[in-house]
Amino acid sequence: MSESNPTRSISAEDEVVDLCRDLIRIDTSNYGDHSGPGERGAAEYVAEKLAEVGLEPQIFESHRGRASTVARIAGEDPSRPALLIHGHTDVVPANADDWTHHPFAGEIADGCVWGRGAVDMKDMDAMTLAVVRDRLRSGRKPPRDIVLAFLADEEAGGVYGARHLVDKHPDLFEGVTEAIGEVGGFSFTVNENLRLYLIETAQKGMHWMRLTVDGTAGHGSMTNNDNAITELCEAVGRLGRHKFPVRVTKSVRGFLDELSDALGIELDPEDMDETLARLGGIAKIIGATLRNTAAPTMLGAGYKVNVIPGQATAHVDGRFLPGHEEEFLADLDRILGPRVKREDVHGDKALETDFDGELVEAMQRALKAEDPIARAVPYMLSGGTDAKSFDDLGIRCFGFAPLKLPPELDFAGMFHGVDERVPVDGLKFGVRVLDRFLSGC
Repeated sequence: MSESNPTRSISAEDEVVDLCRDLIRIDTSNYGDHSGPGERGAAEYVAEKLAEVGLEPQIFESHRGRASTVARIAGEDPSRPALLIHGHTDVVPANADDWTHHPFAGEIADGCVWGRGAVDMKDMDAMTLAVVRDRLRSGRKPPRDIVLAFLADEEAGGVYGARHLVDKHPDLFEGVTEAIGEVGGFSFTVNENLRLYLIETAQKGMHWMRLTVDGTAGHGSMTNNDNAITELCEAVGRLGRHKFPVRVTKSVRGFLDELSDALGIELDPEDMDETLARLGGIAKIIGATLRNTAAPTMLGAGYKVNVIPGQATAHVDGRFLPGHEEEFLADLDRILGPRVKREDVHGDKALETDFDGELVEAMQRALKAEDPIARAVPYMLSGGTDAKSFDDLGIRCFGFAPLKLPPELDFAGMFHGVDERVPVDGLKFGVRVLDRFLSGC
């Protein structure tokens, strides 16, 4: 329902939960092949919510149904560089039979909003909408121009979302020098006197690969020393069990130094098992930032039980640390061996920036104002985001989608997991922090 006369009576905290639930109810499952419903419904919803408070959003459709929404808010000082706030509206698929609550119902239970996208990342989309709507209703301009981008296709590499806009409509981001997006600003409670908030300053690069082995086809009853399946499975087994060497980047070093100080112990990056066990739900994220990784994810071969196929294929999700791409690829070829043909399905660069500057200080102030025991620390994301595309425009990108989380919540397990959910109190905390951040950015 449109607001014909927007007023100050509805606050960001009042709205954010309903906005998050509405977005979750719009199925934007991304199967990576245009077979899903697409993001058009979410793009139109976002555009309507922005138009209600006086903005002029634009919808860009790169492929049928694959739509993104962009709008610009004029700041008090147009001479200052602009800030980009970006979020994606697509989600990975979900099987309703596996969930406690239907993944596209947006139900509230046990103090949380449940559903696919609750943390990845319709929560941040909702927080951004709620804060922007509240500020515009009350006539509170940000200090500088803000560009809002609600994007398609992040879950499949951003080709039909961020990459499309950067390549085809770079003028949308004119004057933007810094950005905030997903997977940062969430809390890790150390003790009753200290809560760390992880700000993403780096992310691993990616090589999604197809591995192929050609062999000799034949009858399954006969001896065959050139079986493509055997050769491929042995290579995939070697790769899947391989432990790449530890490589400590500046973002990881910064996080480890802060964690060492918080825990009161000296940390050895080569022996992190005991420390990771103390990190609870963020251990999976942090553990993967210490080294390159290559996870076999798909296998394919054959069409009949008594026929040895002439070819076998596998897919691998490879992630490399900033500055270590060449080492990673050389290690891959050595492990796989000469019989395995390796080709990229999708690749993208690693990113890393320093944990300093006025924008970082604004994040720290906003967090501290809402949580007196907060300490902002840098960290590296083991995956990737749309920041990779915006980096091509010279935009310095951070992950900052603030959430204060209960210590018992397996936050990393929420991403692409069953029973994804976000605490209601976390959403309300997030809008308060984001509002303070926008006032001081």
